[in-house]
Amino acid sequence: MPVRNTIKRIFYRDSAALMYVSNRIETLDGVTLASIVMATDANKDVLRGIGLLTEDAKDTGPNDLIIAVKAESADALDEAIAMADRLLKPAAAAIGEAEVAPRSFDSALGLMPDANFVLISVPGAFAKLEALRALRNGLNVFLFSDGVLIQDELELKQIAREKGLLMMGPECGTAIINNVGLGFANVVREGSIGIVGAAGTGIQQVAVLIHREGLGISQAIGTGGRDLSRHIGGVMTVEGIRALAQDQKTEVIVLISKTLHPEVEKKVLEAVKEVRKPIVVNFLGGSSCAIQEVGAVPATTLEEAAIRAVSLAKGQTRKVRLFTKDSAEIISIGEAEYARLSAKQRYVRGLFSGGSLCHEAMLILAKLIGDVYSNVPLEPLLRLKDTAISQGHTCVDMGEAEFTVGRPHPIIDPSLRERRLLQEAEDHETAVVLLDLVLGYGAHPDPAGVLGMCIEKAKDLADREGRHLSVVASIVGTDRDPQDLKRQEEKLLEAGVIVMPSNSQAARMTALIATRGRIGNMLFTYPNKLSSGGNSRDGVL
Repeated sequence: MPVRNTIKRIFYRDSAALMYVSNRIETLDGVTLASIVMATDANKDVLRGIGLLTEDAKDTGPNDLIIAVKAESADALDEAIAMADRLLKPAAAAIGEAEVAPRSFDSALGLMPDANFVLISVPGAFAKLEALRALRNGLNVFLFSDGVLIQDELELKQIAREKGLLMMGPECGTAIINNVGLGFANVVREGSIGIVGAAGTGIQQVAVLIHREGLGISQAIGTGGRDLSRHIGGVMTVEGIRALAQDQKTEVIVLISKTLHPEVEKKVLEAVKEVRKPIVVNFLGGSSCAIQEVGAVPATTLEEAAIRAVSLAKGQTRKVRLFTKDSAEIISIGEAEYARLSAKQRYVRGLFSGGSLCHEAMLILAKLIGDVYSNVPLEPLLRLKDTAISQGHTCVDMGEAEFTVGRPHPIIDPSLRERRLLQEAEDHETAVVLLDLVLGYGAHPDPAGVLGMCIEKAKDLADREGRHLSVVASIVGTDRDPQDLKRQEEKLLEAGVIVMPSNSQAARMTALIATRGRIGNMLFTYPNKLSSGGNSRDGVL
């Protein structure tokens, strides 16, 4: 198939805009692959690796833009390039009564002198400079960009702390500030529960479950995935906790994280201990003992964190259930699926767009079915030899850099996940495919519609070979999201998907099917035997 590179010299667009345009181009008939990127060495290496780099881009530099397209014909290439040109033209932005397109931070600030937040999405090499400008001008920062050096991240966060500002990111995917979503965010009601988290989809899962329980979010502060690393030391997590402690809208706080380095955990829990508001702490895969010692309420899953926060906000005592449905109904649903599996089908294949959701699912699956291989493994020995090929039980985070550099994130563009889903369907040992579906601002306008068609193809492929492919999914979304939660669920159900109310429930259902019910009572017990009770500063739960 022909490949074409078109170069725009000294031409910059942010990564979010480039992901959007790439996604639009790939929807054209005859276009098989498209990627629009700034011509950094890293991006060119990615284009070369996927067969999209031509000699035309040989002498490009990081200030140039590459439109790279593979298509079935020259006409399809022409149409794709023409669309890219149209979509990349600067659009006027209406601010007040003037129609302008500010071309620099200074000009934008001049037009909006009362702004107190800046969202930055530029290549990593330029992100630090833009963030510094914002902080020096007294603005809080939401930094979507990746590729920022970790020492630069530490410097930015230390400056923000000194100035009493938030420095969310780099690689911050989600935040909700005063009911305004930043990055990938769901439409949730405003309320009294605040969230601090290093994980974007973790924040989203907790927020939507709180919304479904009838309450809302005061603030959701993302910190970026590296904030809780030993090098950064949880600088912004601690500042986020303190900010919510002082926020008059916030009555209950939820802290979300993966397992921490002991030194960082100690520092974060010291900040938790200083707060007089009830706090629910979910360290995915961590111990609950240290959390209880500082008077906080531990939670083993994202769903449990949401339910405990709602109970605290309502002043109620409530037992947390692992399934919304009763055990007999869950077992019946599982039996109906695994009764149709062939003898060779035994493996789970998880294909995730959310990193936190992938991590949580692996923790649950590891307890119930054994080792799970991944590109983001729980243990080094479980790292996939080749991220493009599953082995044994596998969960893949398709939002990681190996899948997203030079391409849209899977929340925006599910096409890579579609291809991987069909690949897993061809494997005669695949028993269950586990999926997450993330709705909200920034997400694909109809992810269930696209994935639903692919799931039907995958099931038909298995059926033709005398196998049944089971698919289990959960949806991170609300009735207020532009994609419409109910309609998205209906489309998955029409495609033959078992839709569970949360990621943790989906992981458990998947384990039940893959083991053909052999896990028995393990399915209905907490992974770490944590009781349904707990303690808190006001005695609730």
